[in-house]
Amino acid sequence: MKPFSILAAASALLATTALSNAALAQAGPIKIGVVTPLSGTYTPIGQQVRWGLELAAKDINAAGGIAGRQTILIFEDEEANPAVAVQKAEKLFQVEKVDFLTGTVNSGSTLAVAQLAERNNRLAATTVSFADSITGDKCSPNMFRVNARAEQQSVALAAWLEKEKPKSKVFYLGPDYEMGRSTVAAFKANAEKNGAQSMGEVFAPLDSKDYTQYFGQIRAARPQVVYTSVAGNDTVRLLTQLQDFGMLSNLTVVGASGTVTSQNIGAIGAAAEGFATGVGYSTQIDTPENKKFVEAFRAANKADPDLYGADSYGVLFAYKASVEKTGSTDTDKVREALRGLTWKTPQGDKTIRAGDHQAMQPMYVVRVNKGKFDIVTSVPADKAIGPDACTRF
Repeated sequence: MKPFSILAAASALLATTALSNAALAQAGPIKIGVVTPLSGTYTPIGQQVRWGLELAAKDINAAGGIAGRQTILIFEDEEANPAVAVQKAEKLFQVEKVDFLTGTVNSGSTLAVAQLAERNNRLAATTVSFADSITGDKCSPNMFRVNARAEQQSVALAAWLEKEKPKSKVFYLGPDYEMGRSTVAAFKANAEKNGAQSMGEVFAPLDSKDYTQYFGQIRAARPQVVYTSVAGNDTVRLLTQLQDFGMLSNLTVVGASGTVTSQNIGAIGAAAEGFATGVGYSTQIDTPENKKFVEAFRAANKADPDLYGADSYGVLFAYKASVEKTGSTDTDKVREALRGLTWKTPQGDKTIRAGDHQAMQPMYVVRVNKGKFDIVTSVPADKAIGPDACTRF
């Protein structure tokens, strides 16, 4: 191609981009639908999701918005119920005409909303759900996950447990739905690979009030370690009941990253001491970006961010980067921009693996020490991510 032709092509491309960005700026606000639990046992998780998204929207809007458009959030309560989540997401897609959807917590909700997003030709992302199937055998071309999945958490935690308590005898207690069974399966596989012995497992209904009915099985199994993936208010009940029945003195309790968080640790109190988990975020990450984020989050909400707040903050910046890269909110264009995207978050740079839409990030093991989460070890992103099991796209 002749030099003037190259210049002409470049000028045409710049003009097209400028026109598309100008058109975006004149198209009114970008609507982000948020389907998240605002009531029920997972309310503390939904609160962190809301706080993270609201802070991100505030920061984005203060800096000029997304391609010159202001961002607005429209919230609906999913009640951690997949049927309700689908109903609320349908309303956001069809009535509110949202450009993008996020917020789902219950893994069953995320899977159901992924199918709905496909039917509505819209994109969605979870910042919370752990089930490996979401970016594995039930992956969707219209669903992305910017938080760590169960496998990533388990690789880090199992490696730590192998060093802390080699060949441990482990008993498993999870909530009886997609996330609970997925997290137990992921950790069990990694722990057994490292020499741990599995002593039994039980799955309790979501929002269980009485976990003591399972204590006989735990005692009979005589484990050294209990792994659990209950979350929200369920964690408060489980750990305080374990303490009340004198079981914590002889047990190390470990679990999924959403089991003990900044939202429920105060209610759990001393029963949380020593709890360890694999996480994709900690307030102790020692970078200027994270320090700035923690300070702003505390100022806005009078509370520390947890992994849900941090990942929810980060997802809007992933969407912003993709819209501004393409100069469009068109689903097909933004989908391609998100696939393989690397962007900045409070945790540092993250990359969305194009093959399964799973975010890659370093993983940390944190342990509760005097009411605070201390980082005790870490695993690089490429060691924690695990294989791409998505075959749909």
